[in-house]
Amino acid sequence: MIFNSKKQKLFFYSLPTILFSLIPFFLITGPFLSDIAVSLISFSFLVYCIKSNNFSFFKKKYFFFFLIFWFYLIINSLINYSNIENIGTSIVYIRYGVFIVAIVTLLNFDKKFIRYFFYCTFSCFTVLVLDGFLQYFVGENILGWERISRTSSFFGEEKILGSYLSRLWPLFFGLTIIIFKEKSKLYFLFILIFILSESLIFLSGDRSAFFNINLSAIFVILFSQKLLKIRLLTLLSSILLLFIISFINPMAKERVFDKSIEQMNLGSEKIDEIYIFSEQHTHHYITAYRMFLDNKIFGVGLKNFRYICKDEKYQVSELSCSTHPHNTYMQILAETGLIGIFFLIILVFYFLKYILKHLILKFKGKYYFNDFEICILSAIAIYMWPFIPTGNFFTNWLSIIMIINLPFLIWSIGLRKL
Repeated sequence: MIFNSKKQKLFFYSLPTILFSLIPFFLITGPFLSDIAVSLISFSFLVYCIKSNNFSFFKKKYFFFFLIFWFYLIINSLINYSNIENIGTSIVYIRYGVFIVAIVTLLNFDKKFIRYFFYCTFSCFTVLVLDGFLQYFVGENILGWERISRTSSFFGEEKILGSYLSRLWPLFFGLTIIIFKEKSKLYFLFILIFILSESLIFLSGDRSAFFNINLSAIFVILFSQKLLKIRLLTLLSSILLLFIISFINPMAKERVFDKSIEQMNLGSEKIDEIYIFSEQHTHHYITAYRMFLDNKIFGVGLKNFRYICKDEKYQVSELSCSTHPHNTYMQILAETGLIGIFFLIILVFYFLKYILKHLILKFKGKYYFNDFEICILSAIAIYMWPFIPTGNFFTNWLSIIMIINLPFLIWSIGLRKL
């Protein structure tokens, strides 16, 4: 990137850097500010490309793949048009692709701003850990927000504290590894934050988040080169802490384990009444599958599950309807059909292909991915895993917290190819 004036550098570099660094904080406030940040970064980058007449940044295979998927979403919305929301969602979806290219370009221009993003993430984790534990043990957080059934800290009624921590944890851990060495005085402080935040995920009562953080841990332990000891240390330390806390206050343990067994009906003598996660989840999945059977090619359209599920021919019970099926694969299948799921299958194929390549090389004493990339891939594995309840794939909050991993992965792999 080339800037002809301080004003250009402010608008095309400084502003996007600040906005990107603040995304971990914006995500705590909700989807609005984080989406504004992504949109402004994308807009700023497009203006820079137009002014400099340089669109070479977009000549990447991953962007072309995204572009094809974006075109399909627009076509799908036109075919399944029900209201302005679904077609609006598909049209502005392009901002995520531009955002990824923009951040990769900024990282290649000056990787120093990684530290700004890291310290913002560290600050968010530290505050959430302190406030979360306060709310869990005292009953209310620093703002006086009471704990109602689950610990949620500053997320309030949203109850996505566990989701936030589990999805950002691998990236935070990976950035710590590349920025600080073990001899650093701050390194042990970061390790403490890792242990406490991992424990807080369990205490939040978010069962999916608890599964996700453990899936990420197993992934790093299996595929990393030098992180086995440190990741085992954080994992086992957090488990030990959870045993102690559960002995004092068994509330979280009852929700994560006892309630899960109860909702899955595993204690029932009738095998045909065992549910996938819960009766409600099971009925969502069946309803989504019935929609797919009637709309195999294009699905029912983006964000249309919430409307179509009211049709009696798709309903299993009064529990069938929701804003989405609570599973990414079932949502993509129901709302975008076979064409939509094809894009996801391609991503899963490439993910497994390169992980297998990495594993084969590891047995030979070599590695395809470095440890930082393994941490990022462990975060991506969370989204790839099919057998767990998920949020709405097309919501701004989930999309942003997912895609912020990709620029770091693309940038790191690109450095090795230079």
